Amino acid sequence: QVQLVESGGGLVQAGGSLRLSCAASGSIFSISDMGWYRQAPGKQRELVASTRYGRTIYADSVKGRFTISRDNTNNTMDLQMNSLKPQDTAVYYCNVRIQSSINFQSIRDYWGQGTQVTVSS
Repeated sequence: QVQLVESGGGLVQAGGSLRLSCAASGSIFSISDMGWYRQAPGKQRELVASTRYGRTIYADSVKGRFTISRDNTNNTMDLQMNSLKPQDTAVYYCNVRIQSSINFQSIRDYWGQGTQVTVSS
């Protein structure tokens, strides 16, 4: 079994900062992709940022404001969010691609429970 636990959401004024964290635990043989997604009310879930083997990508809307980082030793990932805007308000989800055993068929995508980020104007 694999568990993902998110933390760090909350309410902040426009221009402020928040840091989200995601910790993976359980049956983990290796981790490849790690990423953050968000879903605002009435909208589809969208990719915010992701990292894979040292390469990172960001949604255009967050470039220059958000920074994704990961700690491969502790199987954790953070999202530092600066200069937050009201349009960043959403539930943020971490997504991690985990291989649970030496068997490649054990590779699965796992989702965190989601954490609310609210940015007031």
